[in-house]
Amino acid sequence: MKAKVLIVEDVTELAELVSLYLEKEGMETVRCETAEDALSRLTTFVPDLVILDLNLPGMDGFEFLQRFRKSHSIPVLIMSARDADEDIISGLGGGADEFVTKPFSPRVLVARVRALIRRAQDNSAGEEREALVAFGDFTLYLGSCILKKAGVRIPLSAREFGILSFFAKNPGKPLLPELIYREVWNNAYGDLSAVAVYVQRLRKKIEADPKESRFIETVFGMGYRFVPEGFTEP
Repeated sequence: MKAKVLIVEDVTELAELVSLYLEKEGMETVRCETAEDALSRLTTFVPDLVILDLNLPGMDGFEFLQRFRKSHSIPVLIMSARDADEDIISGLGGGADEFVTKPFSPRVLVARVRALIRRAQDNSAGEEREALVAFGDFTLYLGSCILKKAGVRIPLSAREFGILSFFAKNPGKPLLPELIYREVWNNAYGDLSAVAVYVQRLRKKIEADPKESRFIETVFGMGYRFVPEGFTEP
């Protein structure tokens, strides 16, 4: 498999071992012993996957992951001796795609790396074929339920995606909260205040200033209207 992998691990012997196994699979690797060095390398080296240790000198793996996810959507596999539930939950919740605890089998690690890269490549290929909606710097992939801003993935909950996709399919139309709730929650009755809560969450993710909405307008007495860039009234 042709792929590039960035290994962020301060134990030299372990980093070299992982690198050796990956290179036997045809992958190109770059090793960094600190998070700071890894962030610097990312300006010239664009990996297909990052293998990340949590216990690093200086900036730890959690902070690296937080900074990394602000501008990159590629897979991250955490490789750590920290096996507490809280660490695993924090790692996955912070944007990691896989968590492998030390000690581990190098062959199993390689298999997980290959699976993550293959999945990411399949998703990218699928995005190119599926229906999409573009607005501003954003692209909404309707089939794979993905939102990206300038190529970087923006995390969305299922409800957030449901509302945004419903808006995107009905540009320029005022949509009552009752209609949105019935469509997204698949229920004719319920707590309509939930719609306002999720619309506000969406605005925080796609609006430069949620108080001055550019894409999701509030229409007095009529609900909300999605106005993508370049939309003209019929």
